[in-house]
Amino acid sequence: MTPPVWLVRVLPSRLFWLLALLWLAGPAWAQQPTPPVVTDSMRTQPETRRDSLRRRFDQERVLTGLKAYTKRKTIAGKAASAIFNFTERQEDRMGIDVELLDRQFDQHSYKIVRRIDIRALDAFGYSVSDPTRKPRNVLERTGNSLHITTSRARVRQLLLFRVGEELAPQALTESERLLRQTPELLDARVFVDEETTTQDSVDIRIITKDVFSIGANYQLRDVGAGVVEADDINFLGQGHQVRNRFEYGRTEPQSWSYEGSYVVPFRNFINGQVRYRNEFQYEEKAISFSRDFYSLNTRYAGAASLRIARQGVPYIVPDQPTVYLASNYSVKDAWLGRSFRLRSYDLGYENPGRLIVSGRMINTAYTARPNPDYLNSSLMLGTVGYSVRRYYKDKYLFGFGRTEDIPTGSILSFTAGYDMNTRANRNYYGVRAATGNFSVRNGYLYLSGEFGSFIRRHDKDWQQGLLSTEVLYFTRLYHTGNWQWRHFFWNRSALGFNRLPGEQGLLIGGNRGLRGFESDMRGGSRFVMNYETTVFTPVSFLGFRVAGVAFVDAAWLATQPGQELPFRNTPYTGFGLGLRLRNEYIAVRTVQLLLGYYPRGQTNPNGFRIFENARPYYDFSDFNFAQPNTVRYE
Repeated sequence: MTPPVWLVRVLPSRLFWLLALLWLAGPAWAQQPTPPVVTDSMRTQPETRRDSLRRRFDQERVLTGLKAYTKRKTIAGKAASAIFNFTERQEDRMGIDVELLDRQFDQHSYKIVRRIDIRALDAFGYSVSDPTRKPRNVLERTGNSLHITTSRARVRQLLLFRVGEELAPQALTESERLLRQTPELLDARVFVDEETTTQDSVDIRIITKDVFSIGANYQLRDVGAGVVEADDINFLGQGHQVRNRFEYGRTEPQSWSYEGSYVVPFRNFINGQVRYRNEFQYEEKAISFSRDFYSLNTRYAGAASLRIARQGVPYIVPDQPTVYLASNYSVKDAWLGRSFRLRSYDLGYENPGRLIVSGRMINTAYTARPNPDYLNSSLMLGTVGYSVRRYYKDKYLFGFGRTEDIPTGSILSFTAGYDMNTRANRNYYGVRAATGNFSVRNGYLYLSGEFGSFIRRHDKDWQQGLLSTEVLYFTRLYHTGNWQWRHFFWNRSALGFNRLPGEQGLLIGGNRGLRGFESDMRGGSRFVMNYETTVFTPVSFLGFRVAGVAFVDAAWLATQPGQELPFRNTPYTGFGLGLRLRNEYIAVRTVQLLLGYYPRGQTNPNGFRIFENARPYYDFSDFNFAQPNTVRYE
């Protein structure tokens, strides 16, 4: 059975090959399992409101009729049933007790871990919430045969407890969160077997579900031009990530470009990465090893990297061909951080606050420079700060019914540094503050502010200063029948002052400003406001969950030299509608098809643009410390 011709013409190439695999999948009916006698991190809650599947409204008449049509035994009815799936998944019916992750396993703290049972599920046909669900058709079984299941050794790498050791507080909840945040895993559950648990020992069961890790993409941009991508985020089931992107048929003197990387996870949450990039007038080679503050109780974190780059800097003379001057350099970067647990004055509760001290050194050395402004330098940075991290769980934020961890808490840090370069040594000072809160009734609110600047020592001249702020808010989840939706509001500002001549300014396109906006305009400061409504529908189209998206974006840009505030200029705006399709079982999980209209500034003449985006536009900012850094001007 082949897809209809109109579908092939409408859908882009990336989406078509993903949808073709799921054309005959159809709905997978789940059986009702016998509840295990365990303590689960997601507790089934009694339904307190009327079942949305039994509610009928006049505005749902069309949807109800289409649902009835899919139940017909005719050929057309079976075809509609293969395309539209109105079956509500059991994971969606469970509901979530939106609770702090800190306290749900407190009664098992300091017990000896006697046994750990790990069950790793394939990508298609299985469920972590329904152990009786199995692959039901040929496509699901074929997809699983092409996929290598995540090894148990890889799952053990992400656990904060071992057999024969005491179970530290929060080790179970933190391990479940780390498993869910791993790219190769769709979802994970950590269970305590209450039937075998004693007063001094505990048996733990872990269930994980994979995503289909192999992804490929081909974009035909013109005759003899296109982009080929091939990725595997779980190579051989070991959690290795391989990414490749090759572009051919470019109009520049170098007709091709390539970018690739390979990431290897080691024990103790250490990740190694090699990266290579080659395009017109730019070549980069890099290797790095890193370990973050992955958990609340992580004491040490750090990283070391080496990057070697060769870049051509354009030198433009009026009425003359562009000349590229060589800029060859290497960057050596290393940092180390230490987290200190603070004393708790409540004997039954551990203080979640952490005092963190870290230091970093960045050495930049040029072997060829286009002009004297490219300086050899050694930048030393030190940061001291206070951090509180908590996590909630909810659904229908950026995914479709899967469990999502919401970081809340606060952070306050101060950074000081010293830049030794071949022209004039400089001091650096920076401060950052952020806070976030979440509730079922009011939604999520995140606020942050950051300021940093270099100060030249001999004349106290302030250089490369930046003040940045961020506000992210989304409402609670609203319901009307089978439909659910949220409103998102995002505001970001970056106000630069005393930037150096020749620095590249700030863009307002893509994730930095107006989504789908294509323009090379740059400025010294910007102010961006984004609004979005996401409507989660009960429709599953060819195995993809469907949501509707509407957005309004506005961005102010300071384009005049020496202008620090962007509000004197007319804002650039964008308006759009589209669909968000998400398949939780493949590596490229989310695909958005959007139509945007931009009254001014867009490169095409009529202001309309149809674009596809596989990256989430919004994301959470965690409250853990990363490496000490200057305020990012990008």
